[in-house]
Amino acid sequence: MFVRLLLLFTLVPVVEIYLLVKAGGVIGAWPTVAVVLGTGMAGAWLARRQGLSTLARIREGMARGVPPTGELADAALILVAGVLLITPGFLTDFAGLVLLLPPARAAIKAWLLAWVQQGMAAGSIHVVSFGAGPQAGPRPEREINPRDRRRD
Repeated sequence: MFVRLLLLFTLVPVVEIYLLVKAGGVIGAWPTVAVVLGTGMAGAWLARRQGLSTLARIREGMARGVPPTGELADAALILVAGVLLITPGFLTDFAGLVLLLPPARAAIKAWLLAWVQQGMAAGSIHVVSFGAGPQAGPRPEREINPRDRRRD
């Protein structure tokens, strides 16, 4: 996993710099900067719009008592898309725009779900729960040790 992250954080910036230099050589430096800024602003606007729409769907689902699992995954992917879109570069802009397309996001959600399920089955991914869930019964009262009390 560490090697993959190391490659990701070193290769992606190198590819981005290469693409920016090539684009600058073809269309010029200022047009390249304008394209990067334009895609960043347009992408941030789209991510905000889709994020607010997803938040509204989460609220509607919760009001009906439906767990918002799919919408939370959408929200996380939209957040990742927004981060990619404000990161300068063509490759990250393309990846961010793809994440904003609902059909692509649905395919990525399905892939992530399968990946998590495989990891859980193999024992490499563990789910930790904090607090009581909806199926949990009443919690036992905690006994108070007299030595834990504050003395005034």
